[in-house]
Amino acid sequence: MTKRKRPAPQFGDILGASAELLKEGGAQSLPIKRLRPGAGQPRREFDAQRLDELARSVQERGILQPLLVRPSGEGYEIVAGERRWRAAQLAGLTEVPVIIRSLTDGEARQLALIENLQREDLNLLDEVDAKLALVAETLQLPVEQAKARLMQLLRLSQGDEHEALDRAFGSLGESWTSFARGKLRVLSWPTPLLEAVRTGLPFSLGAVIAGAPAEHQDALLKLARTGASRSELQAELKRLVTQGRSQPTTSSQVARLLGNPKWIKQLPDKDQRAIESWLEKMPTALKEALKG
Repeated sequence: MTKRKRPAPQFGDILGASAELLKEGGAQSLPIKRLRPGAGQPRREFDAQRLDELARSVQERGILQPLLVRPSGEGYEIVAGERRWRAAQLAGLTEVPVIIRSLTDGEARQLALIENLQREDLNLLDEVDAKLALVAETLQLPVEQAKARLMQLLRLSQGDEHEALDRAFGSLGESWTSFARGKLRVLSWPTPLLEAVRTGLPFSLGAVIAGAPAEHQDALLKLARTGASRSELQAELKRLVTQGRSQPTTSSQVARLLGNPKWIKQLPDKDQRAIESWLEKMPTALKEALKG
């Protein structure tokens, strides 16, 4: 049996707290053109309105927290602070304050993930993807294997991997066990619901819709888009389910009657013959199904 690799050594005591790294000092200014976004950036979308607000703040107060960068080719790769870099460009700045550190690819990815996860405006899908990527980095696994391993660890006793994940999630305001039992299931939600989540639908509302019968999900999603609360969605779901039960379809009513020998026997002979004649005209698909 192949022995499972131990988790990679954590990035000192600063893993999960990139702000501490910035406190080490050594900030300097670099031309904006010498910086480029990091390859491990978990954020897929940058809200234009929030970016404009940050740009106005930069114009008024400057950049209050230096960007964390690492040498890359003839320039520098942004590890933490891409939003500040983008806002600085909108604000017309030509230079930004930075702290330069030599980091491995793994260290850079971990810090980029954590720095973004500590921000409140990351949408739920990006958050889930980023936390799953953080699990993969921490356990030294491909991302596609991280979900399965996370679920396995929930059923196992404490060990090195549990401790590594505890440290990695330490500054995120959510334990890895809570993440695995809750938000991770969003990845199995239907596509229309995922698109709604990506554009801002809260997880609590999405969970109600995802747990509803498939035939009611579209109606609930439309209601959620109008600003309905979680309790309003639950009430509407209850109404839809109750309505469906209290109004059986015509086909189900016919099947129930024809499956009742007592009801058929009490009919006059002419009515029984009429039913037999009507059944002879049933669709071919139904006849074939009855033969099977």
